[in-house]
Amino acid sequence: MKRIFLSLLLLHVLTLVAVAQQHSEQNHSKYVPPKDPLVQQKLSGWQDIKFGLLMHWGTYSQWGIVESWSLCPEDEGWCERKGPYSANWYEYKKAYENLQTTFNPTKFNPERWADAAKNAGMKYVVFTTKHHDGFCMFDSKQTDYKITSTKSPFSSNPRSNVTKEIFNAFRNQNFMIGAYFSKPDWNTPTYWDPYFPPKDRNVSYAPKRYPDRWQKFKDFTYNQIEELMTGYGKVDILWLDGGWVRPFSTIDSTISWQRTIPYDQDIDMARIARMGRSHQPGLLVVDRTVTGEFENYVTPEQSIPDQYMPIPWESCMTMGDSWSYIPKENFKSTRRLIHTLVDIVAKNGNLLLNIAPGPDGEWHEEAYSRLQEIGKWMSINGESIYGTKPVAPYRKGQWAFTGKGTSTYVTYLPKEGETLPASLPLSDVSVEKGKAVMLLGYNKPLKVEKTANGLTVQIPEAARKQLAAQSAWVFRVG
Repeated sequence: MKRIFLSLLLLHVLTLVAVAQQHSEQNHSKYVPPKDPLVQQKLSGWQDIKFGLLMHWGTYSQWGIVESWSLCPEDEGWCERKGPYSANWYEYKKAYENLQTTFNPTKFNPERWADAAKNAGMKYVVFTTKHHDGFCMFDSKQTDYKITSTKSPFSSNPRSNVTKEIFNAFRNQNFMIGAYFSKPDWNTPTYWDPYFPPKDRNVSYAPKRYPDRWQKFKDFTYNQIEELMTGYGKVDILWLDGGWVRPFSTIDSTISWQRTIPYDQDIDMARIARMGRSHQPGLLVVDRTVTGEFENYVTPEQSIPDQYMPIPWESCMTMGDSWSYIPKENFKSTRRLIHTLVDIVAKNGNLLLNIAPGPDGEWHEEAYSRLQEIGKWMSINGESIYGTKPVAPYRKGQWAFTGKGTSTYVTYLPKEGETLPASLPLSDVSVEKGKAVMLLGYNKPLKVEKTANGLTVQIPEAARKQLAAQSAWVFRVG
């Protein structure tokens, strides 16, 4: 009985956490649309391309552990330290930061990544230029904790400034370019001050008591972002993580992790955005979870809103289980990934799919095969994704609805093992006289019968055989 009670209690707690997280993602009434016409234009273009690549990569890939979080002295599952240095936080931090001296990804080849992403139908990339641990994957002049430092063996490689190389490779494939940047920095002494040992993810001293120290951190952050905005070609998105670094007035007390923020950690986003857009006109600024004028689109993490959202948004999700590289990854099936993309697009969102490079500078081969399989589906059905708008009822049962011009796309998401039947009811749609219903990938119009709820389409055996391997079937009406 006690075990049942504990199980129910845990389920209740997990439900509350999920509801709190969802609330933060779906409370779209607080969204502030950008006023700058160039930002509006870029945001509209970004909403049309639907599908992007996120990459978490740093020295932590050598240990095959979670990115940065094992440094954080919190008693949470994702912060758990393991390995020979785990018993002592100070020794662990020293060993972790010493990974800089062995990080040598000699198989680094961003052109292969860009080709694979393009062939999958991805149109934008967001790369972790710096995660919370403070290690820079770019040539920052503000710190020596970077891949281009002489402490790092890869610094002698002509492609050592990996952020520049990645941005160039993807830009050459006409991708929109996004710079992920962590606002907190657990390496710099102006955030985790050596005099005040950190207790959690937050700044280790009270900024109001030490305003000069906090100003130095603000300047450090500003200067690093300006480096990215000036020395790395055209950048379209500044994707800021670490939402606890925020003005105290923006904390949402209904969200558990925000309630634990002890200090005002205002880094002057107005100044940062103004600078960024002076160098990169129309720059999208995504100050994640900090609702307001500097969150040009919202970013639910590892989740999809239950309903259509009328604001710009993007689900960032992992292709496997982990954001960072682990030796044995559990990759999601192609079918699941395609269903995820269709679901998100029908609700007005974009999918930013994460793949983590390993310590040698390569992806798991399975990641390449997943992208190749997604690309085969997109080559046939991409017109139901790109440049579309959601169409009511958006998502209903196994159906997803999008539209473009005079066409409505009705996508059927089959269950595992389900085959394409000889006939299917297309509810909630109608076809005008003289218009056809087509099954994408099959070049002949389908026979249609009108019903009280919509249409029923007949699917020839030739079409069923030809498209049997598809993860989802798309009908174009009109």
